[in-house]
Amino acid sequence: MAAADLIKEWEKRAEAFKPLNLKQIEGPLAELDAHLTLRTYIVGYAPTEADTTVWKALRSNRIASSYIKQNLMLNLCRWYRFIEETVKPEIELATRPKVADEGASYDIGLQDTGKGVVTRFPPEPSGYLHIGHAKAALLNDYFAHKKYQGKLILRFDDTNPIKEKQEFQDSIIYDLELMGIKPDQVTHTSDYFQELYDFCVQIIKNGHAYADNTPQDVLREERLARVDSKNRNNSVEESLKHFEEMKTGSTEGQKWYIRAKIDMKDNNGAMRDPVIYRCSPEPHHRTGSTWKIYPTYDFACPLIDAHEGVTHALRTTEYNDRDAQYQWMLKALNLRHVYNWNFARMSFIRTFLSKRKLTKVVDSGLVWGWDDPRFPTVRGIRRRGMTVPALQEFILKQGPSKSIVLMDWTSIWATNKKFIDPIAGRYTAVEEQDAVTCTVIGKDVPESPKTEEKDIHLKTKDLGKKQVVFSKTVILDQVDAQSFDDGEEITLMNWGNAFVRNAKKDNSGKVSSLELELNLAGDVKTTKKKITWLSKDQDLVPVYLYDFDYLLTKDKLEEDDDFDSFLNKSTEKRTRCLADLNVRKLKEDDIIQFDRKGFFRCDKPFGGSSRAKLGGVDGKVTEEIGEAAVFFQIPTGKSK
Repeated sequence: MAAADLIKEWEKRAEAFKPLNLKQIEGPLAELDAHLTLRTYIVGYAPTEADTTVWKALRSNRIASSYIKQNLMLNLCRWYRFIEETVKPEIELATRPKVADEGASYDIGLQDTGKGVVTRFPPEPSGYLHIGHAKAALLNDYFAHKKYQGKLILRFDDTNPIKEKQEFQDSIIYDLELMGIKPDQVTHTSDYFQELYDFCVQIIKNGHAYADNTPQDVLREERLARVDSKNRNNSVEESLKHFEEMKTGSTEGQKWYIRAKIDMKDNNGAMRDPVIYRCSPEPHHRTGSTWKIYPTYDFACPLIDAHEGVTHALRTTEYNDRDAQYQWMLKALNLRHVYNWNFARMSFIRTFLSKRKLTKVVDSGLVWGWDDPRFPTVRGIRRRGMTVPALQEFILKQGPSKSIVLMDWTSIWATNKKFIDPIAGRYTAVEEQDAVTCTVIGKDVPESPKTEEKDIHLKTKDLGKKQVVFSKTVILDQVDAQSFDDGEEITLMNWGNAFVRNAKKDNSGKVSSLELELNLAGDVKTTKKKITWLSKDQDLVPVYLYDFDYLLTKDKLEEDDDFDSFLNKSTEKRTRCLADLNVRKLKEDDIIQFDRKGFFRCDKPFGGSSRAKLGGVDGKVTEEIGEAAVFFQIPTGKSK
């Protein structure tokens, strides 16, 4: 077929990459990946319209582009980045069309959707996104872009300069992009500091707020006892004077704060004159020292929602009691109505999502950082081996239910296994400590080492081939050798059957050597033991395999539990192994399976350096790893 015809064919095939459904595009993606195995360009030896048309189709599809960033299809990922860097196609992202529900029930009856739907995701840039934030972000994205032809606003709630950093803001944007979430607008609460200040002045003048300097401990007691503050009935002029003093950041100003004047007798504690403005002279990461007073989230959020055109404020059920307060703020300032809808936050066993606790554990050195594979942050679970498509599917299947359920992590990891099993190449590793050296005998044993090509995945042929070395000397795991009976017939995976002969043990009872008499005529279906092995006559690759336990020793912490006493101080297991020569080519983020050992994500390739910290409980970088590759075991949903 002529090159022009091939180009036209691929321009037509680009349509197959447009559905916003991973199951629909997986097949076409796999075909493209296979096509690019030995090619730099889709057609010929220079970039053509075939490359730009297909690249644009993939880039315009947030599901496809986020999937490609997982490096799950090596050839496709290589080509995609190469075209992006060299050809640099220009692209205009079209308005996302309304699409059908993808398997979950989302009939939650949002009001007045005919007038348009605008949602917002308002994270505070004081930490990395965790899995609870991921649910909120994905649901807001779902209702804005999939359920309705609407708009999603990402708004950073940056009203606490003590805790917030640009680092956290950048990480949130990156993590959302990895999840396939592309907001239509990015704003900051700090963009509206002047407007919020004006709103506060107005609400004081209207008699709906006042300045207070009651000590914090007394304030808590008074709110519990439903007792009015001594300053509640001060004049408007006096409250405005204290508010202006707060604005200067002076010592006197720092003693005061502004409270909404609602109802101290209300059964709902959120309505008992909540604080809406406080003084904080620390520099802000965006506005510097311009402002020394900052609104609280409960004051700023409803006002900016109304100002930015948000129609439905979706948030977790922990805000149930504060919905009345939210609506009161809108009415007190005569602002447009915004609907509230609450859904249950995701809770998992032996997991804490509190930013305060997460920060404490990071600062203590118990983990390696915010992207630690034991952490419930988006970064952490991705570093452990969670794929973005699996995360999306699992969270969206939970839907906007209001029922609070403590979930087991096995359910989300089982979802992940469905995505990684078909694309994880199979490799071999043997534990280096007490590895058993075996002599292979028999007429079918090669006189000198021989290398053959085998499928890297028996069911997914498109993943390519790997080299398997056969020779007279192989190594096995000690635990396998210990299980053999003399004369027992076993199967050497990727080779054939063999009889166990002449096993020898040392003084400690460990197997020190044995012979394997090859029997290739044997039926692999009749043996009970399928054994992994490695020829010693190859460039074996040193690797460290990590497995992790929960950070908590109790499924669910109660309010009066001492957090520190339930922290698990031993959560990391590291095993040094020798792996087959093919492992030398693996890259960071590659997901593989070591036969009979499980699925793993490559955190550090052989000879490379890790972009993230590795270490023990003291948090120090582990120097002895050297050139060895590092792999993190990926849970598969099976209970330990």
